[in-house]
Amino acid sequence: MTTIGDVARAAGVSVATVSRALRGVDRVSPRTRDRVLAAATELHYVASPAATSLVSGRTRGVGVITPYFNRWFFATVVSGIEKVLREEGFHVLLCDLEGHTFDTRLPITQTMLWKRADGAIILNVPPVPAERSVLDRLGMPVVTVGNRQPGWPSVRIDDRAAMALATRYAIDLGHRDIGYAGTVPASITHLQTPFDRREAFATVLSDHGLVCPPEWTLECDWTAAGAAEHANRLFARARIPTCVVAASDEMAFGVLSAARRHGLRVPEDMSVIGIDDHVHSEIFDLTTVRQDVEAQGRRAGQMMLDALRGRTGDTVVDEVLDVELIVRGSTAAPRPAGQRRSPAAAGV
Repeated sequence: MTTIGDVARAAGVSVATVSRALRGVDRVSPRTRDRVLAAATELHYVASPAATSLVSGRTRGVGVITPYFNRWFFATVVSGIEKVLREEGFHVLLCDLEGHTFDTRLPITQTMLWKRADGAIILNVPPVPAERSVLDRLGMPVVTVGNRQPGWPSVRIDDRAAMALATRYAIDLGHRDIGYAGTVPASITHLQTPFDRREAFATVLSDHGLVCPPEWTLECDWTAAGAAEHANRLFARARIPTCVVAASDEMAFGVLSAARRHGLRVPEDMSVIGIDDHVHSEIFDLTTVRQDVEAQGRRAGQMMLDALRGRTGDTVVDEVLDVELIVRGSTAAPRPAGQRRSPAAAGV
């Protein structure tokens, strides 16, 4: 294997000069740099990333801290980040905080990032004070996706506005008996989105003089399977809502599955609305509030590159991307009670 010493001997320069030339450091004349690059090419020399980082103090890696990796939203954000970073010669260091249960996560620690990354992008995780202290002590740039933190640039949607849009659409269709999928246990302190969307749903109902009964509120782990399990219990009741607003499309998929299992037609017997515009939402003909998830990842990646290159201004950027209501076949105006099936009438 060719070493940096071989390149130095072939080019007639010192090892230190080869290192500076290959890293693009200024203190090398163009003529010498060309001679070093020609020798390196001829000898098929590839610089060790570890050695380069020791010399430069830079890893060309960015830590992406996510509460889950196997969820569509987070995987799509990471994909957007990675595409932007790789075009500029950076790589993603994935830090998955998923715990053994939905209401737990691993802590953000110094060892996750120290000497392994030049910056950190945090997805939808509000750091606790001890974690904030760790990140501040490391002195690296931090960008957040999905939630705003003091002093750090962020990109997100307005979760309350997205849920308000979905809920108002259900009310505008004429629905008054509206259920909700997406409440999480009070022990969930590491995610802000579930609480923001639940609060917006309740606020819009209240503004219209409506209330969602506790038995129509589905508490689950924000997966399709979890929502389906809880929706099965909802649809076993004698009285069910004419519409269910889900805080994510994946939970809406679970509600759709449970409705079909109980012999309910969508939207004739019950409407379903989600949020996200998941990659499968069009296949399920789901009405939803669309957010451009990959665009959030791309923007976060660009914010990080700007921070690493010192291109940020004095103002901390909080970029809020637009959302859009996408109407599909899972919603309609409620039919009179006599024209709607109930789970009991369907023979379940």
